[in-house]
Amino acid sequence: MYALIKGRIFTGEKTIFNRAVIIDGKKIKEIVKLEDLDNLYPDIEKKDIDGNLIAPAFIDLQLNGCGGVLVNDDVSVKTFKIMNETNIKYGCTLYTPTLITCEDEKIENAIRVMEEIEDLESLGVLGLHIEGPYISVDKKGTHREDLIRVLSDEIIKKISKSKTTILTLAPENAKAEHIKTLKEGGINISLGHTNATYEEVMEKKPYGITLGTHLYNAMSPFTHREPGVVGAVLDSKDIKAGIIVDGFHCHYASVRIAKELMGERLYLVTDAASPAGTDMTEFMFEGKRCFHKDGQLRNEDGVLAGSVLTMDQGVRNLVEHVGVSLEEALRMASLYPAKAVNVDNRYGRIAAGYTADLVILDEKIELKDVIVKGKSRR
Repeated sequence: MYALIKGRIFTGEKTIFNRAVIIDGKKIKEIVKLEDLDNLYPDIEKKDIDGNLIAPAFIDLQLNGCGGVLVNDDVSVKTFKIMNETNIKYGCTLYTPTLITCEDEKIENAIRVMEEIEDLESLGVLGLHIEGPYISVDKKGTHREDLIRVLSDEIIKKISKSKTTILTLAPENAKAEHIKTLKEGGINISLGHTNATYEEVMEKKPYGITLGTHLYNAMSPFTHREPGVVGAVLDSKDIKAGIIVDGFHCHYASVRIAKELMGERLYLVTDAASPAGTDMTEFMFEGKRCFHKDGQLRNEDGVLAGSVLTMDQGVRNLVEHVGVSLEEALRMASLYPAKAVNVDNRYGRIAAGYTADLVILDEKIELKDVIVKGKSRR
């Protein structure tokens, strides 16, 4: 057991001062007044944060790869460990490894591998994010057109019983009964890679659609006569959505507009691929050669193919380019994604009983330390 002292504490709700965070094993035991610490815990080890900010660690709900590895290349404990260690360098301690459009065999193998891992969260893994193949050819992005399809009833049932957190689909192509089956299995259904009309989204939404995948990208745009998927998300009172704040996937003004309209329904994702956290200049992404140049990832056709964004840089971009307050940017990287997939009872806040996943940030929003399950990693 130890205490973090002499730091500002952003609890996920507000910033408090003159307090100590008591960490016991992998959990936060409590927050106490600094003046009461010696009476309550006379022999406790103290770690001086030197006036820096203590905040909940980041959560990334869309991560194709990083650290030189890609989920589509190899769904394995080895891949997850590399991704987790890379993420931790940038303040992210929980993520959903994301499998893009591929064959049924690869999906089934991913489900099997996930099932065999007893403690996913020890690897920083919340659950699988299956992005496709149940999507639109018109909005395929870098996904392989020849593999886009309606999933079979059999695969849908297998996914619904698996350790899958999110499934991204195009509602105009999805069967209502499939959405319902997935939702009943505890899967969070997300709109993505979709050319649906506003009405098509509204028709399928009641069956269990609650999320949107990389808002604005690979979805029918908003216009005054056809609001499209973007309009459906912005107009909704309960659809939450991830957004890639790297300056390439969305204009920063577009992020600001979405934030104004959506409030806490908007959360930060990276959509990063294998070059993130490395100096790789090219890679293969499900059969397509892609290039890392000028901070962007694009395939041979010039189409964006993920990003090299990290969560800490995303937070800085929100503050410096979008004009979001630091507290709100931190919520977009922690509390809001936790709420989106219903794990905000143990992640996204600094409070008694929560997992001790924390970041220590200086005044420039640069990482000074990352605490993972109670252990400092710096």
